[in-house]
Amino acid sequence: MTDTFQLAVVSAGTSDPSSTRLLADRITERTVDLARLHGQAVTATVIELRELAADIANATVSQLITPRLRQAIDALGAADGLVVSTPVYKAGASGLFKSFFDLLDNDLLIGKPVILAATAGTARHALVADDQLRPLFAYLRALPVPTSLFAAPEDWADPALNQRAERAARELILLMESGFARAVRDESWD
Repeated sequence: MTDTFQLAVVSAGTSDPSSTRLLADRITERTVDLARLHGQAVTATVIELRELAADIANATVSQLITPRLRQAIDALGAADGLVVSTPVYKAGASGLFKSFFDLLDNDLLIGKPVILAATAGTARHALVADDQLRPLFAYLRALPVPTSLFAAPEDWADPALNQRAERAARELILLMESGFARAVRDESWD
């Protein structure tokens, strides 16, 4: 029997095309392909935060959630797993990325497996995914996979980036298959 898993892909890239979105797409494609080889199906919903920037800013100061923003948040809630990707500015995740996740209910992502990814113009920012994103998602009680990804300009042609993407995708699929997130939220334990 084939399960169909829902994957929410959040990209905080601000340009079009964006290297941040390209990294998220590469990870997503690898996840879909590996799942299929493992007898599973994955359907991805992409959330482009640049298209929601005004909605995010408005919600930050007014707590009013627009229908478009509600749709993005609901996609995260319905997802079995996440791929999140942010550009790095001044040694940190983008403000747009952080502001979006600040809007979420603290219980929305409990137990959900997530691949952490970041891009930057220099390798000096290579630890942002682990140093800043991992604590954010730990606070949200999500379950970051062990392998995070980072891509600077010189990484795109390096086969090691694809190997890391494959490893992270495999970790994500195994966690989704385990049903851990559903079991953690199962209220029959109460």
